Amino acid sequence: MRILLWHVHGSWTTSFVQGTHDYLLPTTPDRGPDGLGRARTWDWPASVVEVAPGDLRDAAVDVVVLQRPHEPELAEHWLGRRPGIDVPAVYVEHNTPPGDVPDTRHPLADRTDIPVAHVTGFNDVMWDCGQAPTTVIDHGIVDPGHRYTGELARSAVVVNDPVRRGRSVGADLIPGLAAATGVDVFGMRVDQLPPRDGLAVFEDLPQEAMHTELARRRVYVHTSRWTSLGLSLLEAMQLGMPVAALGTTEAPFAVPPGAGVVTTSRGELVEAARRFVADPAAARAAGELARRSALERYGLKRFLADWDELLRDVVS
Repeated sequence: MRILLWHVHGSWTTSFVQGTHDYLLPTTPDRGPDGLGRARTWDWPASVVEVAPGDLRDAAVDVVVLQRPHEPELAEHWLGRRPGIDVPAVYVEHNTPPGDVPDTRHPLADRTDIPVAHVTGFNDVMWDCGQAPTTVIDHGIVDPGHRYTGELARSAVVVNDPVRRGRSVGADLIPGLAAATGVDVFGMRVDQLPPRDGLAVFEDLPQEAMHTELARRRVYVHTSRWTSLGLSLLEAMQLGMPVAALGTTEAPFAVPPGAGVVTTSRGELVEAARRFVADPAAARAAGELARRSALERYGLKRFLADWDELLRDVVS
């Protein structure tokens, strides 16, 4: 199939484009949000092709994968075809619902011609999708390999734009981790965090380098309160890292007993990180279990097979 989609979530797209299809990515000269094109910090196959918006009307497209509320209109404008009517389409819902949860109505709730594919079961039960057909395709990621050394007795956190996003990504929890264990924060715009003792930031590392650096830290701490399921959590687990995670949204179902600690207590989160930092043997044992579990549930082969089945259903 020839699939049109926008580069919105780099980690998710990295997994999605590992399939057997051709992937068309709109690309604008400024590489803005609607035309980011190919990734610069991920390794994507040659089947991912950049396409100028002006060339899309003549492009053969079998299905459109939508990910943001404005994309159905944008796709119609650029393609000259209406998603769900003139060309098959599916909408990937990456996010937890905003607003009046649990009564937040999905942008496609009044449509029956575009199925909504949620990335977690939590999203599926929390969004009001009205008449839209829904399904859940759990995340799957490219296995980064077992790289865990835990040689640095510090915690690691991965988060993008923590100052702007604040409590939703648990930015307020970072100072406590810095004081208790020392914490290294990886991601985009993490340099905006206020300086403090015990805190170091690593800005915009390529994925390969970030994985290697993460695995040198003793424990991964997942601080997000209101995101679907950060792929960095799954990546850390597949790296072989033990995890301490807030027990919110999908995280309790992603981290099995023995792979780490899942809690809704601020104090227990910090204390779990402290224990793993102080006990390398326990940290390594938990990380081994975390890796096995994440490979089984969030493997790439299952993810791509689920997507192939959905795309066949949409196109047929």
